[in-house]
Amino acid sequence: MKKHLLFALLLPAFLSSCNSNQESGSDTQEAPVQTGSYQGEFFGEAFDLTDLISVDELIPQMAGADSLAVQLTGTVSEVCQMKGCWMNIQPENEDHDAIMVRFKDYGFFVPKDIAGRQILMKGYAFKEVTPLEELRHYAEDAGKSAEEIAAITESKEEIKFLASGVFLLEE
Repeated sequence: MKKHLLFALLLPAFLSSCNSNQESGSDTQEAPVQTGSYQGEFFGEAFDLTDLISVDELIPQMAGADSLAVQLTGTVSEVCQMKGCWMNIQPENEDHDAIMVRFKDYGFFVPKDIAGRQILMKGYAFKEVTPLEELRHYAEDAGKSAEEIAAITESKEEIKFLASGVFLLEE
């Protein structure tokens, strides 16, 4: 019950945060870096680019867990077009839903034009039921049409990811 109350109190603040004109966090890019065989840019916390698993490898591991601390690799399918404050990572297996990625403490953003790019990220994967209103909000932020937004009619249990750091690979 406490979890539902906390969620109800925090949802309005979260939903308005993407649309806020106030700048929180940092959306500035660091200079390109080379780490081992990877070249690209860090956003958020820098981390060791080892022990990576793919999003497709994560999904079966989440079947028996509520949350996992992992380092993932994947392809960005969508980015919040308001500020770059979230992104979706699409598994190669199209039968699986995309994984919503948000950023720890709303402390950094990613560029809004990185759909199709490869990323590496460190953080926590977890399961969560996303309420209908929040799903529609994300669809709006992603630039979906009114018809696509109206087609969202129910809440959804999803695997999500809270990233403390993202490494965007060079194209």
